Amino acid sequence: MKAVRFVAGDGAPRLGRLEDAEVVDAGPAGFRGFDATTEAWEAVASAAGERHALADVRLLHPCEPQKIIAIGLNYQAHVDETSLARPEVPFGFAIWPNALTGHEAEIVVPREETRPDWEGEVALIVGRRTYRADRAAARAAIGGISAFNDVSGRRAQLETPMRQFTLGKSFDTFSPMGPCVVHPDDFDDLARIGVRTTIDGEVVQDSDTSHLIFDFEELIEYFSRGVTIEPGDVIATGTPGGVGDERKPPRYLREGEIVEVTVDGVGTLRNTVRFER
Repeated sequence: MKAVRFVAGDGAPRLGRLEDAEVVDAGPAGFRGFDATTEAWEAVASAAGERHALADVRLLHPCEPQKIIAIGLNYQAHVDETSLARPEVPFGFAIWPNALTGHEAEIVVPREETRPDWEGEVALIVGRRTYRADRAAARAAIGGISAFNDVSGRRAQLETPMRQFTLGKSFDTFSPMGPCVVHPDDFDDLARIGVRTTIDGEVVQDSDTSHLIFDFEELIEYFSRGVTIEPGDVIATGTPGGVGDERKPPRYLREGEIVEVTVDGVGTLRNTVRFER
């Protein structure tokens, strides 16, 4: 089952069930959007409202999280390309929620940012309040799976001695997410979800979650030690190798390019790059 948050015409955000090329209205989205709780999934499953052609609605980022927990260096190929040491525990940083944007929205690069980069990822939406989870509780806390692009302003991220990860990854529109959320039970194996990034059709990243250093459950276990993770919170689980900043020579996003992040079972998140004038 696929859930979306959408706008039809000039209306307010609503939830819906995505069925091929149609969206079935499931009612008002509410403050947190689609928070992937059991109740949210039940509302989407039982939706019997107006049917909209997918082409006639605008898909928003699915949820409005309190926290976006982003994971760095979680694929060995990405560790290798950075020449950094393999982490012994998960490396996390925050992304401010203002960075979120939806499917087909523009990625707007600020005038000051000279090194905009891509990072295609699998995102988790936590579906229940979670604190000090063991592995079973961590699995039960996974409420949904989506695609995520952790667009990264490498200038801002790396220009200070302490590394401004949060600033460089939190510019407005720098966290596209969508196009939908898929229930975790719809996947045969959460440890083998493919993720690919293309730019204007060129494949720049291609991997799957079997290559994660810390799997989904380990991430939730680790970050819930002392931090309460709420329904609707997002964990961006890390990017594979193939980012632009580590290429020789480096390769950054350009005006008008179309960036697509495909997560198998979810679909393709598509965004066009625009430079702020």
